[in-house]
Amino acid sequence: MSSSSPVPGAAPEDTGGGLTEPLLGRFHDGALAAVVVANANGGGNGATEKGGGGAVKAKDGYWVDVDQEPAAADLESGGGDRPLLFSNKKVKAALLYPYRVLILVRLVAVILFIAWRIKHNKSDVMWFWVTSVVGDAWFAQSWLLYQLPKLRPIKRFPDLAALRQHYDDDLPDGGGSLLPGIDVFVTTADPVSEPVLYTMNCVLSIMATDYPVDRHTCYLTDDSGSLVLYEALVETASFAALWVPFCRKHSVEPRAPESYFQLEGMIYNGRSPGEFMSEYRHVRREYEELKGRLEMLPSTIKERSDVYNSMEASKDGGAEQANWMANGTQWPGTWIEPTENHRKGDHAGIVKIVQNHPSCKPQAEGLQASNAANPLNLDGVDARLPTVVYVSREKTPGHEHNKKAGNLNAQLRVSALLSNAPFTINFDCDHYVNNSQALRAAMCFMLDSREGDNTGFVQFPQRFENVDPTDRYGNHNRVFFDGAMYALNGLQGPTYLGTGCMFRRLALYGVDPPQWRPAGDIAVDSARFGNSVHFLNSVLAALKQERRITPPELDEPFLAELAMVVSSSYDHGTEWGSSVGYIYNIATEDIVTGYRIHGQGWVSMYATMEREAFHGTAPINLTERLYQIVRWSGGSMEVFFSPYNPLFSGRRLRPMQRVAYLNFTIYPITSIFILLYAFCPVMWLIPSEILIQRPFTRYVAYLVAVVALVHAIGGFEIRWAGITWTDWWRNEQFFMIASLSAYPTAVLHMVVKAITGKGIHFRVTSKQQTAAAAEGGDDDDKYADMYETRWVPMLIPAAVVLFSNIMAIGVAMGKAVVYGGVWSAAQKRHAALGILFNVWIMALIYPFGLAIMGRWSKKPAILFVLLPVAFVVIAVVYIGLHSFLVKFLPFMVI
Repeated sequence: MSSSSPVPGAAPEDTGGGLTEPLLGRFHDGALAAVVVANANGGGNGATEKGGGGAVKAKDGYWVDVDQEPAAADLESGGGDRPLLFSNKKVKAALLYPYRVLILVRLVAVILFIAWRIKHNKSDVMWFWVTSVVGDAWFAQSWLLYQLPKLRPIKRFPDLAALRQHYDDDLPDGGGSLLPGIDVFVTTADPVSEPVLYTMNCVLSIMATDYPVDRHTCYLTDDSGSLVLYEALVETASFAALWVPFCRKHSVEPRAPESYFQLEGMIYNGRSPGEFMSEYRHVRREYEELKGRLEMLPSTIKERSDVYNSMEASKDGGAEQANWMANGTQWPGTWIEPTENHRKGDHAGIVKIVQNHPSCKPQAEGLQASNAANPLNLDGVDARLPTVVYVSREKTPGHEHNKKAGNLNAQLRVSALLSNAPFTINFDCDHYVNNSQALRAAMCFMLDSREGDNTGFVQFPQRFENVDPTDRYGNHNRVFFDGAMYALNGLQGPTYLGTGCMFRRLALYGVDPPQWRPAGDIAVDSARFGNSVHFLNSVLAALKQERRITPPELDEPFLAELAMVVSSSYDHGTEWGSSVGYIYNIATEDIVTGYRIHGQGWVSMYATMEREAFHGTAPINLTERLYQIVRWSGGSMEVFFSPYNPLFSGRRLRPMQRVAYLNFTIYPITSIFILLYAFCPVMWLIPSEILIQRPFTRYVAYLVAVVALVHAIGGFEIRWAGITWTDWWRNEQFFMIASLSAYPTAVLHMVVKAITGKGIHFRVTSKQQTAAAAEGGDDDDKYADMYETRWVPMLIPAAVVLFSNIMAIGVAMGKAVVYGGVWSAAQKRHAALGILFNVWIMALIYPFGLAIMGRWSKKPAILFVLLPVAFVVIAVVYIGLHSFLVKFLPFMVI
């Protein structure tokens, strides 16, 4: 995890103690460059900031407020007293209307362009002409499907001050918060491809979030059944007893210690600046010790297990290499040396409560400063911790476990039995809570008086902090997260993006929203939900909006029910994975699950916070990044060929929302025609002039015009989306690279699936540094992994396109020298236009050129030296070869 941006803070204010100095202290190790007292009176749970403490104003002048009133249905039902908890903003008319007109202009221009091509059906290669016209028509409809849903962008900002006022402050009898419960899910595949430290930082940030302690529960679901992860969670929960109160006392942001301690400078927003420095040092030392213990866990477990195994062997002569927990019992999950029933894919289900449910009243006694071993003074600070649960579902050979979707469904059932919160939110293990107010922000949308009851889920943008400053491979994807998602906000809502998304539990259960829900027509039976009596009772409680706070009694019958709901066969014969829970048999379970919920009539919200809600890590290695794209794009296409096809299913899907989902499911097909166009430069290697369309000059002029209109529309989107030209250009470049590699691979997968019945292979994106980068001595370079490219078959088309373009430009230069004196003006013009096309392709795949250079790409400017040299060398070789052929083999002249 890399360092995040400095924390924004409020203006200094006098606390009565005179602590308003701008500089409090400085660490010499560079971990903390400066600590500024911004609000010495701000408490941990009461800290507010822009993006965290109230409605946020848009950063730019392109958005204006939308006046909103409570829905008429709420007024008629007496719900008019419910507060408005978020604000809407729309794009200013002065920007929006020209943007819409330009979209219309381009649509007309594209229609005229295709009509002109059909009318002038003259080409040197007719089959290529026919294919290119079909491609242009496909480009047009694909662009239209992408653009139409973007006609009404909306930004939504939570009003956290209003939420506190109505649900936390001035409550009768001084009672606790009225906020509903939240079950927080963290999913991890294994401790090898997904580092334990990332996962534990995610857990710590959740435990320290600013939400009522007794109202949220953290579930870590480990799909590998690894003892390392369980014991890491135990160690983390122990450290949390220090970290969480420290965060509350000093209003720490972010509350993932790895990212917090890497900050080079931050504004102090807590209430005890005089104690901060010494406590900061102590907590950091404790965290470094925790990291050491986590790193040593595999060897610690092995040493302990060796001792226990030798003791067992001395008793009965057995030689079984079991793994032993610290309490002297065998681990029921995967063993380090796997055996039958204790290996990955074959082990018992495990549910262990690591941190018990807290009391409902704050514990203010805290830890005393007089304790020399723990010098933190936490008097008056709530020292309670939320419940933490470790879950690993049963794995049995021969059973389909349905990958991440099956993992999440098992977690959904376990949480229903233990806490049954009306809302859930899930995180990938490489993400963490960057804004401690994020859970409250999501609740603003769920509890709002307008669409709150009909909101099925709230999606937050995905933000990444390990990406190189130039974002070479488009990891930030801001065009999608800040463009397409704002646009969907103006329709039925954003799609589910896999992480950082809060769901209403009833929506996951396949229950219709209130506006479509007939009274007394909800089936709660074993045929739909499975045979667990406790789970069926939890569904009934959820339907009645019951909010369980008191934890259940963990007696034998209840433990048996827990084991049942995580068993590998529980889903069989039920509607789990089809109309209940997360959807199975599709690689992108997020897209199709969101689609299923929208199809039932639920709406969704896209939450905007000035301080980003969540941060994660992205694969900055090109090969890993493309594997990720293959899974996303291939899974999206699987949706089109599934029962969830946007053309025919989703009875309550709004028309423009249907258009957006249709685009999501077919966009990879565009790459087939892009790949065809990208090989056009090969024509330079043919002796005679071959043109795809005649008259060629007018064809190129039309082509330039329609492409220029795309960039003009992009200019408007850049303004209302709040992104930069660099973001937009990186998006264009990476789409081109993916269209020459990942997208055609996904299309090929679909063809293979049609023949063999096997879908996209689920491959967990590795978060570990590649071995090549690790061996290269770049430990101090956090972007070292970016300079390593592991060659795989899908990179071949992109490489061929790159080198054919280099050769084409070189040969064109050589032909200009050889034939310059005899070419007609039209031929010279055609040559110039052809080279323009080559240069455009080269500009788009420039990041791929850097990727194949490996470590030389640390200095990107080197390509601007190497490419001209390559062009000149190829031109000289062509001239020499031409002279040789003219002299000795004239019949082979090219």
